[in-house]
Amino acid sequence: MNALTPLHDPLDELFRGFFVRPMDLHAGNAPASPPAIRMDVKEEENAYVVHAELPGVKKEDIHITVDGNLVSISAEIQSQSETKEGERVLRSERYFGKLSRSFQLAQDVDDTQSAARFNDGILELTLPKRAAVASKRIAVQ
Repeated sequence: MNALTPLHDPLDELFRGFFVRPMDLHAGNAPASPPAIRMDVKEEENAYVVHAELPGVKKEDIHITVDGNLVSISAEIQSQSETKEGERVLRSERYFGKLSRSFQLAQDVDDTQSAARFNDGILELTLPKRAAVASKRIAVQ
C-alpha cells in the first residue's frame, strides 16, 4: 500500500449515516419544529422599543409581564395544516403549545407608561425607562 491510498475502516461503513436525523419520507423534508419568537430590541433615549414576530397568534393569546428590568412575552399558539388528495387525507399536522421569551434590559422599565400594539403578526412594545432614583445617604444615630 502506498502513502496516497486512504485507509479503509469497515466500522466507518457501519456508522455512516447513523447519526443523521430521519427524514419525513412522505413530505420529502425534515419534521417541522415549533416556532420561536424572533425579536429586535432597540434602545432610545427614554425608552426601549421591542418588535416581536408572532405570526398566526391571536391578540388575546399574548401575555406580557414586566418586573423591573425583566420583560417576558408568552403566547398560546395553534397551528393546523392538512393535505388532501381527493377525499383521502395524506398528511395532517398540528401544533398546540405555548411560546415564551424573557430578556433583561439595562435599566428598569416604567410599567405604568408601557404600551403594546399588535398588528399583522408583529408585537410592538414601547417600554419607557424608569427615572433613576438618586441614592440617599442615611445618617447613623
